[in-house]
Amino acid sequence: MAIKKNNKTSELPEILPNHIGFIMDGNGRWAKKRMMPRTFGHAEGGRTFEKIVRYCRDIGIKCISFYAFSTENWKRSSEEITALMGLFMQYLNRVSDYYKEEVRMIFVGDRSALSPELIALMDKVEEDTKNFDKMTLYLAINYGGRDEIKYAARRIAQKVKDGELNPEDITEKTISDHIYTTEYPDIDLLIRPSGELRLSNYMLWQCAYAEFYFSDVLWPDFLPAELDKALHAYAGRQRRFGGV
Repeated sequence: MAIKKNNKTSELPEILPNHIGFIMDGNGRWAKKRMMPRTFGHAEGGRTFEKIVRYCRDIGIKCISFYAFSTENWKRSSEEITALMGLFMQYLNRVSDYYKEEVRMIFVGDRSALSPELIALMDKVEEDTKNFDKMTLYLAINYGGRDEIKYAARRIAQKVKDGELNPEDITEKTISDHIYTTEYPDIDLLIRPSGELRLSNYMLWQCAYAEFYFSDVLWPDFLPAELDKALHAYAGRQRRFGGV
């Protein structure tokens, strides 16, 4: 597969993942290296996010997900949290500019701690894009993998309590049907830039058989050329899913 980028043609592997997950890490360190506040790094990371979304759509990736704000990120300073929530609001207020690209947006995570204004915007974007089919974008805000499994367990337990489900009938599919990402495939390729080598509680259920790609590049510098490297690494791996 070849795609034109900046008037050049980049060769991509024939085998591409259906679902790529991104842990956007390194914004603060990127800003610190430039003697700037962490909020400056988050703003630059937001621009990288938009570039990667468009690039994934252009090369035919069907599903992508991004770790935008974790359940643990509330431990950060109030200044940084306010700045991040402001960036989310800014992006969602102008996201209609990208509707022509026909990307469906779905937000995953616990919305109860978010502001009514942000929740209303999230609801509107989901409604506006629900029939788009070029690509699906999951944005994880106030999300934690363990929290999601707890959410699924509670939903299943309620059905057992109500007599709608027998405990012995609970399968892996039952759990998959009750998590946030019920309609779309598990993550095939999980990418984490910035040099950290951990999942940080991101989509634990969906990453059961994901291929991991770690990079020392900080997220604001993780441009399409860096994604190409990850795609080539993915294409060179054998995925056996427990077989031989």
